[in-house]
Amino acid sequence: MLNLTCPLAFFDLETTGTEPVKDRIVEISVLKIFPDGTKETHTFRVNPGIPIPHPASKIHNIFDTDVAGEPLFKEIAGKIVSLLEDSDLAGFNSNQFDIPLLAEEFSRAGIDFDIKKRKFVDIQAIYRKMEPRNLGAAYKFYCGKTLENAHQAEADVTATFEVLMAQIERYPGFKNTVDFLAGFANHKKNADLAGRIVFDDKGVEVFNFGKHKGKPVEEVFIKEPSYYHWMMNGEFAAYTKKVVTEIYNKSREKKSVGSGQ
Repeated sequence: MLNLTCPLAFFDLETTGTEPVKDRIVEISVLKIFPDGTKETHTFRVNPGIPIPHPASKIHNIFDTDVAGEPLFKEIAGKIVSLLEDSDLAGFNSNQFDIPLLAEEFSRAGIDFDIKKRKFVDIQAIYRKMEPRNLGAAYKFYCGKTLENAHQAEADVTATFEVLMAQIERYPGFKNTVDFLAGFANHKKNADLAGRIVFDDKGVEVFNFGKHKGKPVEEVFIKEPSYYHWMMNGEFAAYTKKVVTEIYNKSREKKSVGSGQ
């Protein structure tokens, strides 16, 4: 049994593609584990508002006709954010894909999905460190089972939960707390969801891409404010833009104080 101080919500997305900024959710399933060990599962089909590319449909077997009568994400966003509001989050490759895409969907729906107050447990990150494979192989390796109905959100999210429980039992010294699991899974700490901005070993936000990679974001914005405007006009995730805007505003305040204005 997991040692939880608040609910842990395992979730999985089926989507129109693999780009968090551009693609949309067609199905989301949430398996919520409470501190007393009780569970509840919620699964929603979603009309993405755009055609589902055939290659994506071939993977998850969800076609345009299957979601034509389903609600748009913005119509159920309030229900989903309420479901996740009191929870830490867990998933398989969730730090790199599911959480950033979900945050984009919330942003488009006008909901501020605050990541700062919750922890993320990415079971794939644990798995890659201990036994590099994919979800189906992880399920076979840890649980001795074949993953039936792969790429159906509810089957995937249930398998993800079972893999984590088997990981906790398998590895000596592995703790069943979210603090330990989230810390073990994350080899570097992102300031945003997409990993464009990360914290260095002193806790300072630095760029993780481009010509300023490794440089403090605030220092760059003080010397080169046009770089902020370039990012705001570029195809960066909404949450990344939110993070850099907060840093940019701090840089402007410091520059104003320094100039005596």
